[in-house]
Amino acid sequence: MMLVCSDCGVEFPFTVGEQEFYASRGFTNYPKRCQSCRNARRGQSNGGGGGGFGGGQRESFPITCSQCGIDATVPFRPRGDRPVYCSDCFSQMRNS
Repeated sequence: MMLVCSDCGVEFPFTVGEQEFYASRGFTNYPKRCQSCRNARRGQSNGGGGGGFGGGQRESFPITCSQCGIDATVPFRPRGDRPVYCSDCFSQMRNS
């Protein structure tokens, strides 16, 4: 099966093996970019995986842990009506 790259407009093959791989992972969409455009796009992302809008520095907010009382930072703005935990206390609570 031949597909057309959405970036450069070149036709590229979507092999039977790739189709089987996509099906086994439950992917419902075909790839939109040829291999070279995928590689170029991957090279722009600073090597990190996952989301993140704009690739900028993530904002941190200072807190005092509701469990142990230490000062820490969290990657979200705490609400005043809910307890906030340091990473160690949060992990302990999640694992128990």
